[in-house]
Amino acid sequence: MLNDPLANVLSKILNAERLGKKSCSVKPSSRIIKEVLKIMQENLFIGEFKETEDGRGGIIIIDLIGKINNCGVIKPRFSAKINEFEKFEKRYLPAKGFGVLIVSTPNGIMTQENAIKNKSGGVLLSFCY
Repeated sequence: MLNDPLANVLSKILNAERLGKKSCSVKPSSRIIKEVLKIMQENLFIGEFKETEDGRGGIIIIDLIGKINNCGVIKPRFSAKINEFEKFEKRYLPAKGFGVLIVSTPNGIMTQENAIKNKSGGVLLSFCY
C-alpha cells in the first residue's frame, strides 16, 4: 500500500482504462477521492460510481467509459494563484482547454476554470485529460 490514496485511485483507473475494462474497484474511499471522482464524472471522463462499505475504509466501484488518455496527481501539491493556473496548464495538460486541473480551494474542490470564475486560488491536486 502506498502513502497517497488519491494517487492509488487515479493510477488504478488509468491502468483499467488502458486495459479496456468496463469498471474498476478502488479502496479505501475518502471525501477527497469522492469529490475528485465527482468532478471527473461531471467532465465526462468516467461514468457512474457507487460506494459500498466493507468495514475497512469502503470500496468505490467506478464505471469506465474509455475517455481518459492520462490522469494523475500533482506532487508536490503546488499552491497556485488565479493568474498562475495557465502556467500549470502548460505543464500538465497537452493543450489549452483540453482536460482539467483539479484544485482544492477555500470554497471546495473544483476545476481550475471554476476556480478562476470564483476568483480564488488554491492547491493543485490532480490533472485529467
